[in-house]
Amino acid sequence: MAKLYDSISENNRNSVILVIAFIIIALGLSYFLGYLFGSSIIGLFFGIFFIVVVTLIGFYSGDSLILSMHHAKEVSKKDDPYLVNTVEGLAIAAGIPTPKIYIINENSPNAFATGRNPKRASVTVTTGLRDTLNRQELEGVIAHEMSHIKNFDIRYMMLVTILAGVVVLISDFILRSFLWGGARSHDRKSGGVGIVLILIGLALAILSPIIAQIIKFAASRQREYLADASGAMLTRNPQGLADALKKIRDAKDKVVDDANKATAHLFIENPLRGLGGMNNLFSSHPDINERIKRLEGM
Repeated sequence: MAKLYDSISENNRNSVILVIAFIIIALGLSYFLGYLFGSSIIGLFFGIFFIVVVTLIGFYSGDSLILSMHHAKEVSKKDDPYLVNTVEGLAIAAGIPTPKIYIINENSPNAFATGRNPKRASVTVTTGLRDTLNRQELEGVIAHEMSHIKNFDIRYMMLVTILAGVVVLISDFILRSFLWGGARSHDRKSGGVGIVLILIGLALAILSPIIAQIIKFAASRQREYLADASGAMLTRNPQGLADALKKIRDAKDKVVDDANKATAHLFIENPLRGLGGMNNLFSSHPDINERIKRLEGM
C-alpha cells in the first residue's frame, strides 16, 4: 500500500510542475507581445486578464455540452440497479456526493467523468464497457473515474486545456504582428538588442504551441496514473482495474464514435487510438501496458 501513496504523491508533484510551466510560457509570451507593441507590463497584465476570463468561462460551462456531444443518457436505479449501486457504494467509500450516472450507446468499451467539482460531477460509461466487464473490473473503472472527481482532475485538465489554448492564441498574435509590420517597426527603433529579442520571441512564438501540446499531453498522462493509483487504493484491488484495462486494450472496436481531440483526455483510455497516425503519436494517455504493469506491481 505504501507504493500507492508514493505514486499519488509523485503524480501530484509532477502535475503542479506542469501547470507552473504552462503559466510561465503563457505569461512569457504575453510579456513579449507587450514588448512588441511598446509596453511589456501592459502585455503581462493582458495575459493575466485573458487567462482569468477564459478560465471563468470554461469553469461555469462545458460539462453539459460534453454530455450532449456524446449523446449520453442519464441512468436511474430502475434502468441499471447494479451500475447505480456500484457508483453509490464507491462514492461513499471516496467520501464524495454520488455523481450522476450516464451511459452512451457505443460498442467501444470506455468511460469518463466530468463536472467542475464533486457536487456537480457525473460518471459516464459506454454500453460496450458495461457489457464487457465483470463486477471487479467494473468497480475498478468506476473507482478510477471516482478518483478523477475526488482529485479535481477534471477542473485541473480544464485549466491545462485553457492554458494550452491561451498559449496558441498569444503565439498567433505575435506571429501576426510580424505580418502587420509592427514588429519590424519596433525592431528598427530598438537597434541590435531589439533584433535579438525579436528573433528569440519569434522562435518562442513558433515553438510554444508545440511545447504547450506536449505539456498538455504530459499533464493528462500524469492524471491518468494518479487516478489509477487512487482508484486501486479505493477498491483495495489493483488487479480489477488492470484486468479492465486489458479488456479495453484488446477490444475489437477501439474508437468511440462521437469522441474528438478536445474531449479525448477525459476518457479512461484514448478513444481515438483505433484511428492510428497522429492520434497514437500524440496520445493524451500513457501507454496502457505500462499502466497495467504499474497496477499489477502495487
